[in-house]
Amino acid sequence: MSQIGFYGLGSMGTGMALNLQKHLQDTKQPNLRYSNRTLSKGDCLKAARGIEEPDYISLVKSCDIIFTMISNDKVLNELVESALSTGSISGKIFVDTSTVHPNTVARASEKLTKAGASFVASPVFGASAVAAAGKLIFAMAGPKDTTEKLKPLVLNVMGRSIIDLGEEVSKSSMLKIAGNVMVIGLMELISEVQVFAEKVGLGTATMEGMIADMFGPVAESYSKRLTTGAYAPPHGTAPGFAVSLAIKDAKHAISIANDHDMRLNVSEAALSHMLNARAYAGESLDSSSMYGTVRHESGLPFWTENSRQSS
Repeated sequence: MSQIGFYGLGSMGTGMALNLQKHLQDTKQPNLRYSNRTLSKGDCLKAARGIEEPDYISLVKSCDIIFTMISNDKVLNELVESALSTGSISGKIFVDTSTVHPNTVARASEKLTKAGASFVASPVFGASAVAAAGKLIFAMAGPKDTTEKLKPLVLNVMGRSIIDLGEEVSKSSMLKIAGNVMVIGLMELISEVQVFAEKVGLGTATMEGMIADMFGPVAESYSKRLTTGAYAPPHGTAPGFAVSLAIKDAKHAISIANDHDMRLNVSEAALSHMLNARAYAGESLDSSSMYGTVRHESGLPFWTENSRQSS
C-alpha cells in the first residue's frame, strides 16, 4: 500500500487532510503522515491518529504520494527544491491542490519529472466549509496513469467531482484562475447590489431573498457571507477564504488577461476594493471584504452589526 502524506494545514488543508485520514482508516490503509510550518495546527490530525513529520523533507522521504495545499507560488517553488534535495524521489507522486500561476506548475512539473517523480496539478474549487464537508471540486491535470491512481483518494473523500484537464498541468491552474474570475466578480457584484439595496431602502434581507429565488443557492451563499458579517469575522476566527489569497488570485488573473491583450474590468475593481479593505481593516478578513469597501465608499460604515467592529 502507498504511504500518503499531506503538507499545508491552513483553513483548507486541515479539512482536506482530516477527510483523507478518515478514508485511510476506513479502508485500513496506513495512517496519513502530515506536516506543516506550524506543527501545532496538526493537533486535530494527531488526535485522529495521523502521524506527524517534523518538516516537509521528512514527509517526502517517508511518503509515496504527497498532497500539498499552500498559500502561494513562492512556497510551491520552495517545496519543489526541498523535495529535490532529499535524494532519490523516483516514483513518488506530488499533488498540488493550491491556486498558483500556470507557469509555476509547469516549472514544478518539469523539475520533478526530470528527477523521476510525477507531478499532478489539481487546484480545488470551494471554501473551507466545503473542504471540511469533503465536497470540493478538483481540477486535475497530469500523467493519465497517475491521475487514475489518485481518484480513489479524492472522489467521495475530499471532493465531490474531478474535472479532467488531461496531461498538460498548466491547464488545471488556468481553469482555476478562470473560475476565480467568476467568483471574485460575483462577490463584487453582490456587494454592490446589497449596498444599493441598503441605500435605497429595500434592505439586505429582501435583496437576499430575491438573489436566492432568482439565482439559486450558490449566489445566496455569497450574499450570506456579507449579511452574516463573515466578510469581517471576529478577531481570532479564521475567514472562509483569506483576503490576501484572493488578492493573489486576482492578480494572477489580471496579469494573464493582460498578457492576452484583454482587460478584466470587474476583477480589477474587486482587486482595488480588496486591497483597500485590507489596508483599512488588516489581514484577518474574508475575500468578500470588498463589501466593506463598497459600503465605505457609499457613505456607510465599513462594519455592520453582524461583523466585528474594529480593525
